[in-house]
Formats: sequence, structure tokens, C-alpha cells
Amino acid sequence: MKSRLIILSDLWGNEKSNWVSHYMNFLNPHFEIVFYDCCEIGNIDKSEYDQQSLHSQFIEHGIETAVEKLIALEPQKVNILAFSIGGTIAWKAGLKGLNINNLSAISSTRLRYETVKPDCNIELVYGEKDKFKPSVNWFETMGVNPEIIKNAKHEMYREKHFAFEFCEVFNPIT
Repeated sequence: MKSRLIILSDLWGNEKSNWVSHYMNFLNPHFEIVFYDCCEIGNIDKSEYDQQSLHSQFIEHGIETAVEKLIALEPQKVNILAFSIGGTIAWKAGLKGLNINNLSAISSTRLRYETVKPDCNIELVYGEKDKFKPSVNWFETMGVNPEIIKNAKHEMYREKHFAFEFCEVFNPIT
């Protein structure tokens, strides 16, 4: 039986997530994959589909709404692969009771505001040139050893070559 893997989108949700197929195609033979559009589970209004509008809504209500929805949708232990805002949603859901075995978050820059970590295996990946990644001090305080990708920017996860390199070594302990 395949382990369950939850994939959480970035800020843009399903409309701009064609890059997720790179991960799904590689990981599907190994996992039972469920994809969640963070805009959908966060009840984000996409009538103004621009970064500022989406970001503001996530901060105002979307993160917390998505956390509650994710907890309701996933009563069993899960592994999570999350991108950007999805990593923050997964992290906060873990703190509120979502039973996470492994959390792999890529470019989840809002984690820099967190002061407590969920009780699960954590893998954090950031681009070296992502100016909003958490500080070295934050990683030390949280007891997390991140993987920093040389010369990469925030949206590195959208690049096909990054996805394949990541998936080749992705192996959450189940």
C-alpha cells in the first residue's frame, strides 16, 4: 500500500500550477497523492488575481481558513510536500493537531515568523537568493537544518530541473 502524500500549492493555486505535474509524475508511482489548491481551501477570492490581492487575503484570513480545512480533510497521519504559502499552512496545521509524519516545505518564507515548530520530521528548502528566507539564527533557534540551493530564487520549485532533482532524493520516512 502506498503512503499518502499531500501536496499543497503555492499562493497562485491551481490556475498557475502546471509545474506541479513535474512532481506528481515522478512521485505518483510511490505515493497516493492528493493535491490541494491553497486558494480553494483558504477561501481566497480570485476575482483580483494578482500577487498583492492573494497575499493580503492569505494574511487576513486565508492561512487560518486553510489550516482548519486541511485538518478537517485529513484525519489520518500524512506526509506533506508544500510550496511557499502551502508550507506555512502545513506548519500551522501541524501545530493545531494535523497528524504529520513528514513535512517538506520549499520556499516557505513566512515560516520566518513562526516561533514553535510542529512535532514531525521537517525538511526545509530555500533558494540562496530568496531574500525572504528565514535567517540563520531562526534555523538554529528552531533546530532545523535547511537545504539552501546555490544561486536559486524563491520560485525555483517551478523549474523542471529542480523538481526532478528534488524528487530523486525525496523519500519521507513512513
